[in-house]
Amino acid sequence: MKTFENETAIGVPSTDKDGNIFSKTLIGSYVVIPKSRVASPFDLTEQEWQDTKRLMDAVKLYLDEQLSPDGYNVGWNIGEAGGQHVVYAHMHIIPRFKDEPFAGKGIRHWLKKDENMRL
Repeated sequence: MKTFENETAIGVPSTDKDGNIFSKTLIGSYVVIPKSRVASPFDLTEQEWQDTKRLMDAVKLYLDEQLSPDGYNVGWNIGEAGGQHVVYAHMHIIPRFKDEPFAGKGIRHWLKKDENMRL
């Protein structure tokens, strides 16, 4: 898989430190990481936002050409309660396919379950 880079951000496949695709990561998944390693996308500069968007577009074009996904999920996990497991901001780009067991379930699917409602 290809790596993408510009002045303030880098786009890499979702892999561990040794380059192995995480076993629970959907095939073709990428992350776009600001080089400043800010904790949250709320801390990005205007330039970092613009560069992140450029890399997001480049990753999508590449994945469209390589994998022809049927859709995408794109998002940020922020803070422990939001599912952020690393200390720096990183945007997930996840290609989705019609033949997945959870195809059609968006990023809010699990959040809207009755058992997740606060009392």
